[in-house]
Amino acid sequence: MAGKRRERGEGALYWDEARERWVAEAVMGYAANGKRIRLRGIAKTKTEAKASLKKKVDDYEAGMPAEAANVTVADAVADWLEFGLNGKAASTVEKCQHLCKTHVLPHLGPRKLKELTATDVDRWLAGRAKVLSTASLSQVYSCLRRAVRRAMARNRVARNVVELCDLPAGRTGRPSKSLTLEQASALLKAAEGTPFYAYLVLSLLTGLRTEEVRALRWEQVDLDGQAAADPPVPPSVAVWRSVREHGDTKTKKSRRTLALPALCVYALRLHKQWQDGARGRAGDDWQETGLVFTSQVGTALDAANVRRWMRRVAKAAGLDPKQWTPRELRHSFVSIASALGLTLEQIADLVGHAGTRVTEAVYRHQLRPVLLSGAEIMNGMFGVPGPAA
Repeated sequence: MAGKRRERGEGALYWDEARERWVAEAVMGYAANGKRIRLRGIAKTKTEAKASLKKKVDDYEAGMPAEAANVTVADAVADWLEFGLNGKAASTVEKCQHLCKTHVLPHLGPRKLKELTATDVDRWLAGRAKVLSTASLSQVYSCLRRAVRRAMARNRVARNVVELCDLPAGRTGRPSKSLTLEQASALLKAAEGTPFYAYLVLSLLTGLRTEEVRALRWEQVDLDGQAAADPPVPPSVAVWRSVREHGDTKTKKSRRTLALPALCVYALRLHKQWQDGARGRAGDDWQETGLVFTSQVGTALDAANVRRWMRRVAKAAGLDPKQWTPRELRHSFVSIASALGLTLEQIADLVGHAGTRVTEAVYRHQLRPVLLSGAEIMNGMFGVPGPAA
């Protein structure tokens, strides 16, 4: 008995002896060179072959090129890393490359992008949640989502299944903590005589963010003040920049000018002498940047440089070097200032927090009010040293 005739446009369906598979084939038109555009679905059964062909026809009619079938997750990630991060800071690009190389490619890289399912992504996220904090997991998820979104925009995949997945909670991050007064004093003692001493003193006694300290320039530091002025102007530091992209502070309200405690003035004078010596020793290798804190040849410090110094000094002070990072110097400032009676409003002013009462946004080359309370408290706590040698 004759089988049902195939509808027009269904194409051919035949058994391939060499492959030992059913082949469903359709002609979609002609290419620019005059050759027929053939699409084939190959499977063990007629039904599977026809379903495979239908999927290819749907992709073709949606504008997806035939080569999209072979695009892997690794291909999509590589394309996004190379072309999708234009205009981003070098540190951002480096971070994305590291996250993809470490957490995306080893687990999902070989998968065909068109075959990637939401279940695959859910399982991947669940696995990463066991080793990453929630914040880090969110960054890794964002990398994959943006890579697949770019591939989708270029007709390499029909939809972005990553966006269908909810982000699970990751591991609990290491809580921030504060140095006690005894620990802070031990840390300062251990840092004496090292290039890190002034960095440590300034961070601990003023509450500057580590990104603000690394970007600090000598032109923003006034170690003399104006004692004869009415009212007198104390030594101060103008926090106008950070190492963020474009050099801006975290927020406009983070721009502030702070009076320097006497120990900060003392440490910065010593540091200036050390830098003058380093400049002389480096000779022609010295790179003048105007930065207060630099390497032995004048170049800018990065976060890893500061973390290494922090670990060395913490170990010398008898602290566990794995438990303390530069960011906790800022937390320690807030803790000490609060314990000594500063109000929340005063502390918010000193550390440049947005969302609380702060001084009016301060802009470069304009007269700025100097906040005195932090210096007065720290002078009382750490004392006034003698002049630098």
